[in-house]
Amino acid sequence: MSETPGSQSTTQPLPVIEKDDTLGRPEAPDTHEPPPVQDGADGRGGRFWSARRVPAGIVALLLLILTGVFLYDIAAVRAHRSALTWRRELARQLAGRPLDDAWVRVGAGVAALLGLWLIVLAVTPGLRRLLPMRRTHPEVRAGLHRNAAALVLRDRAMEISGVRSVRVRLCRRRADVRAVSHFRELEEVRADLDTVLADAVAGLGLTRPPALSVRVTRPGRKG
Repeated sequence: MSETPGSQSTTQPLPVIEKDDTLGRPEAPDTHEPPPVQDGADGRGGRFWSARRVPAGIVALLLLILTGVFLYDIAAVRAHRSALTWRRELARQLAGRPLDDAWVRVGAGVAALLGLWLIVLAVTPGLRRLLPMRRTHPEVRAGLHRNAAALVLRDRAMEISGVRSVRVRLCRRRADVRAVSHFRELEEVRADLDTVLADAVAGLGLTRPPALSVRVTRPGRKG
């Protein structure tokens, strides 16, 4: 339909021409949620690695200071000036002391411990309080703080009839739940806690769900 100046345009449905193009047409995307992405053969992702900024910064600063001092002393010697007193004394001590000297052994032990500490920091993930969760998207990694997971378990346990107070201690592989019940039979309360907490742990979506340890006592008794 043509338009003239000053007139309103109208829209009319155009005829639809059907064409059999199923061979070259891509399939319609699925509307259901994608399955969880498996990081490994068992579908479990690795732990989060800490950046180790504080140890790395301290080591880098110490190396920078030590290298700068040595470069300054070497440049001073090249400029026909006397070397620093502490470097002359250090060279004399290293040249005169035998290897079985007590101070040499102490210095070697301290250097070995520092090196071992740096190696441990380099090969361990760290971030022990951050529990990795199962991945549902290839580009997204999620983690749950241990305190938040323990709070979830505590809230679910407090919903059980007869439970007066709950204390949850959660680590990477174990969840210790200590509940105090002021009425109902202890075995019944513990059975309900086992069922509810097992469901709560599964609902956290952790790659390695912690093992549950539940204990129920009466008020005023330790157990």
